[in-house]
Amino acid sequence: MTFIYLASQSPRRRQLLDQLGVAVSLLLPDDAEAAEALEAVRPGEAPAAYVRRVTRLKLGDAARRLAQQQQQRPPAPVLCADTTVAVGRRILGKPRDAQEAAGMLRALSGGTHRVITAVALQQGDWRGEALSDSRVRFAPLPEAAIDAYVASGEWQGKAGAYAIQGRAAAFIEHISGSYSGIMGLPLHETAALLRQAGVKT
Repeated sequence: MTFIYLASQSPRRRQLLDQLGVAVSLLLPDDAEAAEALEAVRPGEAPAAYVRRVTRLKLGDAARRLAQQQQQRPPAPVLCADTTVAVGRRILGKPRDAQEAAGMLRALSGGTHRVITAVALQQGDWRGEALSDSRVRFAPLPEAAIDAYVASGEWQGKAGAYAIQGRAAAFIEHISGSYSGIMGLPLHETAALLRQAGVKT
């Protein structure tokens, strides 16, 4: 197997797969708004159940697109992932605006939260899934630090309004779990799925 399809617009996921030496061809949704709608949270949904469900929906959608494009695209495994941040049972998705981003950072300030990433891979009729569940502790954040981070724009498109590999690294006192999982693609779990699908890593 020389490459996989990645159904994600995240440059971080492409970068992480490159670390594994896996070539990627993007398989992006035709309708970005419809893709975002897949991430809607159901009332009372637990964070781990939510991220698993969204990842399965994304994979199903990507597999259908690939089937429709089979004359233009050769067969290869399809990989999807989704990441969410949770404070207790409260799910912090991608903030809609700067005000919501600031509110999320205040909720994370001085406490420990979970970063949960689900990964799913489909190869023909075979489908495999994995889940990474990490803990991240933020230092107490002064309002000035929150304002400066929000002004940087780095929060845009990020679950929980931050990126661990960016400026927000300065907020983090401790992590327990998978650094790459917190970035958006847990490499240990992903490599195991790829090997099961016959992809060398």
